[in-house]
Amino acid sequence: FGFFMGRTPLIKLSPKKTWEGFIGGGLATVVMSLGLAYFMCQVPYLICPIEYSAELERMTMSCEPSALFRPQEYGLPDTVTTWRRILGIKETVTFYPFFIHCFFMSLFASIIGPFGGFFASGFKRAFKIKDFGDLIPGHGGIMDRFDCQFLMATFVNVYIHSFINIPTPGKL
Repeated sequence: FGFFMGRTPLIKLSPKKTWEGFIGGGLATVVMSLGLAYFMCQVPYLICPIEYSAELERMTMSCEPSALFRPQEYGLPDTVTTWRRILGIKETVTFYPFFIHCFFMSLFASIIGPFGGFFASGFKRAFKIKDFGDLIPGHGGIMDRFDCQFLMATFVNVYIHSFINIPTPGKL
């Protein structure tokens, strides 16, 4: 987005980064993650574990998907009651709970993720090096491709342990 439409610099540390690219990339990340999440919820191979069946003597994949991968109905808050009446919207919306997790992870990736790149740029400038390597010509090396991945991996780990894993008595 920023390459074609970007005019407003985002940060002096990375002169090719623009506000237009930051916002466009953020919107594209959220939309694509929700689209991919919808696709994943439709494919049983991605939501059901494969288990060995002793009766059939082969691997099977027949399960009831968890509530996370089944559509749930949610009531709209009272603050949107007036808009709901004007627009003729139902009192409830139905979507997969998995979408909530995907939304927050993609939002974090699009807002905070680029700062991993800014940190790497600052690190390179501090040591007066242009690229971390030359394995991928024109891309600044492998480290430049994965700088925001380290930040995202940390966030996903904290997110899973804070919001998804349910503590069991054995782990307490």
